[in-house]
Amino acid sequence: MTTVYDFEAQSITGQSVKLDQFKGQVLLIVNTASKCGFTPQFEGLEGLWKSYQGQGLTVLGFPCNQFGSQDPGSDSEIASFCQLNYGVSFPMMSKVDVNGPNAHPLYQWLVKEAPGILGTKAIKWNFTKFLIGKDGQVLGRYAPTDKPAGLKADIEKALAA
Repeated sequence: MTTVYDFEAQSITGQSVKLDQFKGQVLLIVNTASKCGFTPQFEGLEGLWKSYQGQGLTVLGFPCNQFGSQDPGSDSEIASFCQLNYGVSFPMMSKVDVNGPNAHPLYQWLVKEAPGILGTKAIKWNFTKFLIGKDGQVLGRYAPTDKPAGLKADIEKALAA
């Protein structure tokens, strides 16, 4: 059986990150963009990270430029933008594709495990969120319009499990 822990990604600063280092934690995985109408959600994601980090939540941001070219910068430019404008301190990964033939293997798995509305496997837009339980399995998928604060009850339930 595949879990989130079977994958690795590259941090926004270029280091390899094996996701098995998060075993036993709850993960919120989000494809982000710096120039999107949903970009202010960085503030809410940072709030979740600060509120629940000590209880075992990790937020992982994956910049993506596939939707309206809304994250065209380099990894270092994206990292600076997120930190300067939103005080992002949760782990940010290197820019990835979330759809298509070059989609990151993690995202290929996520959309298979938690299809969208009407069973679609594609990510529709920036700030699609996936909640992962302590066992490494997908608990839920949330639309870009779902504000981070609206996920609190599900996060708390996952942390209590």
